[in-house]
Amino acid sequence: MPSEKKLVDVRVAALAGRRPDAVDAETPRFPLENIATVKAELRQVFISNKRTHLVCAAACGADLLALEVANQLGIQIHVVLPFSTTDFRKMSVVDRPGEWGEIYDRIVTEARKQGNLHLLGYKTTDEKAFSKTTQAIIDHALEIAEGAKVCAIVVWEGESRGEDDATQEFAELSHRAGFHKVEVLTL
Repeated sequence: MPSEKKLVDVRVAALAGRRPDAVDAETPRFPLENIATVKAELRQVFISNKRTHLVCAAACGADLLALEVANQLGIQIHVVLPFSTTDFRKMSVVDRPGEWGEIYDRIVTEARKQGNLHLLGYKTTDEKAFSKTTQAIIDHALEIAEGAKVCAIVVWEGESRGEDDATQEFAELSHRAGFHKVEVLTL
């Protein structure tokens, strides 16, 4: 008997990007005034590429904007966090300017309801927790795609901050995994 065709064409995107600039940021990377533009660009990327799934963390800025747009478009969201939702919220959501806490709470609730909230269980003191989470996002996207090409959406100003740049790390790891890269610029 021939194998059955998939009923749904799965089109997975994995995403990572900048958080909004801190109040005292010396170098602008993602100014708050660019949020609406970035959000509109993300919407266009999701629609034009007909994405069905989005995998990312849920930090303030690029992650939450993308998750919010994806959810509005009916795209299945998959949230991968290094530790508890409460600890992540404190460390990566409400520590920057903007009204991110409410968006985060809604997204986490929705991901949990869909069965797509993945807590990796790392300790907040683990210096490699975010790096391990980046790899977990890529691995999860590959798992969902079941052999289909994955799109890596990199939301940034286009330049690495240096050795500890998580967005650059995502760009490099997703490239090694064979993902098609799309950039959304924050400046």
